[in-house]
Amino acid sequence: MKVFYASTLFGAMSLAAAIDDGRFGDGRRVLVVSNNAAIPEVAAPLDETPGFAVLRSRFDAVHSWNELIAPLHPSDWRARVIEVPMMERLIRSHLGLDGVEELVLESIAVPPARTIAGLVRDCPITVYSDGLMSYGPTRDPLPAEIHRRVTRLLHLDLVPGLTPLLLSEYGVPPEVLPGERFLAVVAEVTATAPDMLAGQAVILGQYLSALELLSAEEEAELHEAMLRALAARGHGHVVFKPHPAAGRRHAQLMRAAAERIGVRLSVAGESVPAEVCFAALRPELVVGCFSTGLVTARRYFGLPVASFGTDLVLERLAPYENSNRVPVTIVDALLPRLSADGRIEEPPPVELEALVRAVGYCMQAEAYPELRPAEIAFDARYFKRKRLETLGFLARPTALSRLKKKIRAAI
Repeated sequence: MKVFYASTLFGAMSLAAAIDDGRFGDGRRVLVVSNNAAIPEVAAPLDETPGFAVLRSRFDAVHSWNELIAPLHPSDWRARVIEVPMMERLIRSHLGLDGVEELVLESIAVPPARTIAGLVRDCPITVYSDGLMSYGPTRDPLPAEIHRRVTRLLHLDLVPGLTPLLLSEYGVPPEVLPGERFLAVVAEVTATAPDMLAGQAVILGQYLSALELLSAEEEAELHEAMLRALAARGHGHVVFKPHPAAGRRHAQLMRAAAERIGVRLSVAGESVPAEVCFAALRPELVVGCFSTGLVTARRYFGLPVASFGTDLVLERLAPYENSNRVPVTIVDALLPRLSADGRIEEPPPVELEALVRAVGYCMQAEAYPELRPAEIAFDARYFKRKRLETLGFLARPTALSRLKKKIRAAI
């Protein structure tokens, strides 16, 4: 028996692609799903979304983690050490998990995946990537009883030539999932999706306020600025794809903004994956902040894309170890940038692999000493001066230099 865990339709589609590619062999497959939205009760569960229906046949049984631990939240609850043996027996019994041969998880560093790994023990673990996050360092150290069980990292080749850092400190080998398998699954989901709305361009919403990267007002202003920029480019009909966990507020605010700007706005269903929108709509342009959807749009669908607002997010990210830093860095350095007046400009040329490795090292220097470069030129967009001073790449300011700086500022 193989036990799989997924919290998004993108993750479930990735699992389906891996299963179709023979990565898990034969035998019974059990899928555990969770809804990690801030308020799960107002968001559609993964296994009840229309697109999931065509994926269900890959699994012999589907169980809800939310129902199992209700009323506790999946992102918060974890068993206390003294409770683990008891909870393991209860969960195995409740879900019928007898003879688990392999556990397949996303986002293993945080609950609920980490919680599940600690309760379904004594079996190997496969981790599969949930997007651009796989190119960054592991968010939090894993206990030995978990990381020693991880045998591989399955990931889509979102950025050719770039090797994931995730779990590399534990010697976990990455394995690429074929893009054609993923696209075949996307085609299946697209064929059964509700009639898609038309539109010239797509805005990918995120949930930056929930991540405490921006305030709710700033995130609304960011979405509206994207809409104004597209209007300046002559796009009179735009599709807004909200983040699955964002609820209805973002869409309501965008409708009001579109009315002020004079743009026709259509809102895609919250449960419809961005990739299904790309396949069905074939938009002229896809815009977002640092969504993985920007990369899948360009990599797998050949669509024009542009980032917007990455400079603000890079400035706000704190602490430096924030796991969103590498995804934002990749999008900012790799993709064209949309300006407020509608212009699209290519980013300055950069050696992306060297940049990502340097940022990854600065994020988790102790875990990745082999990534330390000989030097790092200070670039305020991607590095913090104090961070480079702490790691010995820049000299710490002396009392005299600080005094001179204050005098210059006062003049």
